[in-house]
Amino acid sequence: MELNKVDEKDIGRVKKLSLLCVIPILFLFVGIIYGIYKGSFHSVINGFINIILAPTILVTDFIEVGGIEAAFINVGLVGILNIYIMHHYRLKLNGILIAAFFTVIGFSFFGKNLYNIIPIYLGGYFYTLYKKISFKDIIIAVMFGTALAPLVSEISFSGLLHPFFAIVVAVSVGIFIGFILVPLSSHMLKFHDGYNLYNIGFTSGILGTALTSILRSFGISVEQVNIISEKNHPVIIIIVLFLFLSFFFTGIYINRHAIMDFKKILQYKGRLITDYTHLVGLGVTLLNMALLGFISLFYVILVGGVVNGPVLAGIFTVVGFGALGKHIKNCLPVMLGVIAMALLLGNDLSTTGIIISVLFSTTLAPIAGTYGPVKGFIAGVLHMILVTNVGVMHGGVNLYNNGFSGGLVAGIMIPVIDAFDKERDR
Repeated sequence: MELNKVDEKDIGRVKKLSLLCVIPILFLFVGIIYGIYKGSFHSVINGFINIILAPTILVTDFIEVGGIEAAFINVGLVGILNIYIMHHYRLKLNGILIAAFFTVIGFSFFGKNLYNIIPIYLGGYFYTLYKKISFKDIIIAVMFGTALAPLVSEISFSGLLHPFFAIVVAVSVGIFIGFILVPLSSHMLKFHDGYNLYNIGFTSGILGTALTSILRSFGISVEQVNIISEKNHPVIIIIVLFLFLSFFFTGIYINRHAIMDFKKILQYKGRLITDYTHLVGLGVTLLNMALLGFISLFYVILVGGVVNGPVLAGIFTVVGFGALGKHIKNCLPVMLGVIAMALLLGNDLSTTGIIISVLFSTTLAPIAGTYGPVKGFIAGVLHMILVTNVGVMHGGVNLYNNGFSGGLVAGIMIPVIDAFDKERDR
């Protein structure tokens, strides 16, 4: 499908990542100004230090650990670092880059900080030196690979080793993760055949389980925690709404026919790799991202949830993958499956754990897109059952726990479905 002329013209103007730059700069600016306005910028610095020194195991909400201003600053700095890397290697704005960037931004509210992601980037860089390839070729995989960043923080700051030795070991482990994650992820893709959009999450779950088991064998306990902000902050909701409205109107500016063309995106099944920026253009893609963002945010508010760090990670990840495989038609059946199973099990839909399970379950959107809403609903049911139990395997060091669960669900469902549906048109 060809892009219309308006889209092609304007895509050329935003290639240099200026569109993505706005997001981290906004969070950094608001974090600094908000801290100064409250007259407690010294406490903001202390909060940022607390974020850097936190073990960050699932679930460690940086809004609770360091305060909202420090969390915003962390998001801004992590985002700017990634923008710089992408700009340095002249990456073009496409669906998978948008998905990776938004995932990193979202998880900078809980789990990822400047300290624990850098060793993984170094490991990826060393891998490119070993393979004699350009770092440009694996940047996106390494960005997703920061799913295991909490392992770096956990080893560094858990207090079980001498501080100097702990940091040396932690950085070495981070480099090792970055070094092997890229070849591992390409092989793990075969397990779920592209029906789990968070492929690195599945890979990280396998690798995290192995590394956690090694630590446990040496008597180092790695267990999940539950440090979560329980208060809604209006400034967060305002900023998120502003961003989604910006995506919406920017999409229309880029392609004045974006609303009429939106139906085109719904015909795609979403299986990896379905890049909407290439298939329907950036304008329609931004509209799709905005719609998914509004739906995600309004769902959280509707069930009485708190828009905290983990929930923001879920919302931003859903929005990012609105450029790579997700749309309302293939996401809703899976989300409804999770909601139905949660209610059946007697869970409170307003709790953070259930909310993020609903949001992140959209990793299985390609199943609904390919096989229909009923099987998508079943995928959501199975996801809800698995996701609440697989975290113990990796002890919370894999931030993409839902990607791990999604990989297992897809790996089990797809062969079974295909066995009884051989005539399916792929």
